[in-house]
Amino acid sequence: MQMEPVNRLGKKDLLWLVSFAALLTAPLLSIGRFLDNNALTNWNWIFPTAGVGQVYLFIVFGIILSLFLSRMSLLERYPALVLPMIAFLAVVPLWREPEVIVDASRYFLQAKHLELYGISSFFREWGRDIGVWTDLPVVPFCYGLIFRFIGESRLYIQVFTSLLFSLTLLLTYGIGRRLWNRGTGTAAGMLLLGIPYLLTQVPLMLVDVPTMFFVTLFVFAYLNALEKGGWPWMAGASLSLFLCLFSKYSVGPMLLVIPFIIAVFVKNEARRVLWRSTIVIAGAGIMSAALLYAQYNVVMNQLHLLRTYQLPGLARWQEGLVSTFLFQTHPFITLAASFSVVAAARKRDVRFLIPGWFVLFVVFIQHERSRYLLPILPLFTLMAAYGLQSVRDREVRQYIIWCAVTTSLAITLGAYSPFLERMSMVNLRDAGGYLDTLEGSAVEVYVLPQTRSLGNTEMAIPLLDLYSRKKIVYRDRHTHLPDAQAIARSSLRFSWEIRQPDFYADQGTGDCLPVVLISAEPSGTAPAGITQLNTPLHLLRKFDSSTNIFKYKTFVTVFKRDCMSETAQ
Repeated sequence: MQMEPVNRLGKKDLLWLVSFAALLTAPLLSIGRFLDNNALTNWNWIFPTAGVGQVYLFIVFGIILSLFLSRMSLLERYPALVLPMIAFLAVVPLWREPEVIVDASRYFLQAKHLELYGISSFFREWGRDIGVWTDLPVVPFCYGLIFRFIGESRLYIQVFTSLLFSLTLLLTYGIGRRLWNRGTGTAAGMLLLGIPYLLTQVPLMLVDVPTMFFVTLFVFAYLNALEKGGWPWMAGASLSLFLCLFSKYSVGPMLLVIPFIIAVFVKNEARRVLWRSTIVIAGAGIMSAALLYAQYNVVMNQLHLLRTYQLPGLARWQEGLVSTFLFQTHPFITLAASFSVVAAARKRDVRFLIPGWFVLFVVFIQHERSRYLLPILPLFTLMAAYGLQSVRDREVRQYIIWCAVTTSLAITLGAYSPFLERMSMVNLRDAGGYLDTLEGSAVEVYVLPQTRSLGNTEMAIPLLDLYSRKKIVYRDRHTHLPDAQAIARSSLRFSWEIRQPDFYADQGTGDCLPVVLISAEPSGTAPAGITQLNTPLHLLRKFDSSTNIFKYKTFVTVFKRDCMSETAQ
């Protein structure tokens, strides 16, 4: 298919065509939202409750703004400065978003262990006293360093992840520039802001966004190591490859992009490229071997769990490609990426093999879980940026990019973010802030079993700890275990197999601590087991926000004991 007939249209015609498509995108997706099966930001859940008219007004305003932005040259003149700045400012409004995925509790517990007991204890107890499930140590280690040397605050984690996201845009620009030109790199970096689902993940204390940074850093450093050589680039590529390998297990198949990178460069200086590549991979291999030797049994147990539980589970937990690439990604990006395959084949551009690995990964490995695709989304936007280069007019090309970005920001800030802030997980955030207003340095936490979910309510305790400066006292009470066979297949199985750490049981024995109840149903009265304490309990505050969509719920009720002073209210 040739692009020439489209390019024969005048600039005004093309701008009108893009405007018409941009205006229709959100309404059409809203009508077809029954096709969305995303497990977190599903359009079926969001738009019946979101102010559709208000969000659409924001989209219209964004499209108008895009027309003016497309005529400015600041981004193209200073991409290395503007790209990370725009990215950071775009996600700051999302910092109010609660930790909506309970997996964050695992990473918090690992980081807090490093904060309390030090770096040597972290590596000594990783997989032993530190419950690690199928986690790898690099990202929790980074979070732990922040807690230990800067402070235990979610804000510091969010600044860190936002900076990594901003630098990912910069690295994506660098990859595109090295493979093709500045324009392609700039477009690829900007288009990462056109993926609303990705934006919602940036403020969370998870491993996906840092892993995306490490993967992008490796590709950038590896390209430079093969092309330029030099020990700094080769050492940087080795280190970043090591960080990738020990950030998340699912990154392993993604790194099969390495043979494609070699194939791009080997035709020019085969011996030199193969030698440099050997050094990079060997360096990462030596570091990896040292860590594997120290943690061999832990890693083997994790691999067994991945093979017997995680891999079969992915078949049950998948999200469709239509959901990921039409609803959770702006369709302009998907269309441009699709056309890029045709454009690269027509030009016989071997360099396209590098970002084109994304297609092979998705189609042949059938990796359709949206979160698991995040680390290689920069390859996807590089494909889209390459496809957009077929649009010859610079202003029209920029207009398409800005329409995708402003529309996605309008949907993220106007619909996704308000929806996530109504989830029951927000009760932990609000309760943590309230607890900090009470007298004393500690609170005692009780939990009740989930009524609809197979998850363990205990795993909400670390998230409450993340939001509050109070010491958490929780004496393990062994909540009732649901059906073991059902738990074995549940996505929240880890919540029963990771033990609450000793530092919660050891942090206070006072009889006059405020009592925090975390439950699956809102309650204004203390259950019988709690009221049998030494002193009567009186209600202080209830936190009962909920979308009534997700089965795992965290309602929080705060009580005071009679022995507490009135000023503690």
